[in-house]
Amino acid sequence: MELTAAVVTEYCREYPEVQPLSTVEAEHVALLPETFASGDYGWRDAEWVVQWYGRRFLGSMPNADRRALEDAFDENDYEDVHAAITAAVEAESVAAKLSALTPLAGVDVPIASAFCQFIDPERYVVVDERQWSTLRELGDPAEPYPDSVTAAAYERYLDAYRAVAERCDCDLWELYRALWVLSAEK
Repeated sequence: MELTAAVVTEYCREYPEVQPLSTVEAEHVALLPETFASGDYGWRDAEWVVQWYGRRFLGSMPNADRRALEDAFDENDYEDVHAAITAAVEAESVAAKLSALTPLAGVDVPIASAFCQFIDPERYVVVDERQWSTLRELGDPAEPYPDSVTAAAYERYLDAYRAVAERCDCDLWELYRALWVLSAEK
């Protein structure tokens, strides 16, 4: 299958049928960028991003892994989380955004990419094996999902994602939802 604007639109429309979190995701995509930019948010807003990362898989990520991820994030002090998100909001480059976030407990590059997505969904998208593999099966990126996602690997993935979104005349969030539906069909 070739990804086209029509294919993305079709699969994006089906997203709420396969992702029960679609309504709350849409609310957070609309709410969190301004909330994070203003600095006027609480612990639960930041924690929600980490919870979303694992919970959107609904059963395909073992509960123990998801809970370990959430528990690790909970080890952080609110002030450290706030400082990291503020630095990520202010950072200009992908590497700087990731560098601001990854020192937090429980935040690796994939979780940092989720924060980036909710900081600026027009420029960033989350990386995970499901999205990467589906995009790869459709032609980009050329390399398989790495054992450990580095900042450089995320940048290559993000470049590929942006190129496909541009080619399909859609935004990153629309492409994310279309790829999610495509991967769910497998």
